[in-house]
Amino acid sequence: MKILNLGCGHKVSTHPDVINIDWSMYLRIRASGILSALVPLLLHGERRKRYARLPRNILLHDLSQGIPFPENSVDVIFHSNMLEHLDRSNAEQLLAEALRALKPGGIHRIVVPDFEHKCRAYMAHIEQCKHTPQARSQHEDFIELLLEQSVRREAVGTSRQPPLRRFIENALLGDARSRGETHQWMYDRISLENLLQRVGYHDIKLMRFDASGVPGWDQFGLDTHVDGSEYAPGSLYMEARK
Repeated sequence: MKILNLGCGHKVSTHPDVINIDWSMYLRIRASGILSALVPLLLHGERRKRYARLPRNILLHDLSQGIPFPENSVDVIFHSNMLEHLDRSNAEQLLAEALRALKPGGIHRIVVPDFEHKCRAYMAHIEQCKHTPQARSQHEDFIELLLEQSVRREAVGTSRQPPLRRFIENALLGDARSRGETHQWMYDRISLENLLQRVGYHDIKLMRFDASGVPGWDQFGLDTHVDGSEYAPGSLYMEARK
């Protein structure tokens, strides 16, 4: 079985059936002889640790250029907390490209932050504020859960750097949106199903983090921690077939 883990970041699988694919800044630094030699100058603190922890079994590829596999050649395509970082038109293009690469009957498993879950938490806190006035002090946190990552201007890592370094990084790398850090859209179970239908998928099902139509899904460790607990709580899990 061939499984693609798109936009994997640090969440990779060591299973031989899984091909982890990403285009992160850290991977591009590692792929460049010159930049990798400059790592002691470029990366410090937590960034240096993150670079050192970067798994080796990741294929460096820019998914805006398509999925680098032939038509009807892949059994499963998976991505987690990635689709929401794409503009809506680009998200639809990626789903169509995944449909091209999947074998007939192949499964596309999608994990995104659940917008419905976030909205329900917000509305529940509105009700709590009516009866518990002291809860009002936490209300901005619930608005932040809905909006912060969509309106963020500066990349989080850069915002924590000294002033000169912040200026240089922003000049060279751009803002949070240009680096793909911000959310460009959010999905709930209805909107994601509508999108998948529009692209041409069928047999669309809402799933749990620990359930899948992919045989032996739990052995790949893509939706769980080592102890079997959920890796991305508050997420929406959906599968569809070609």
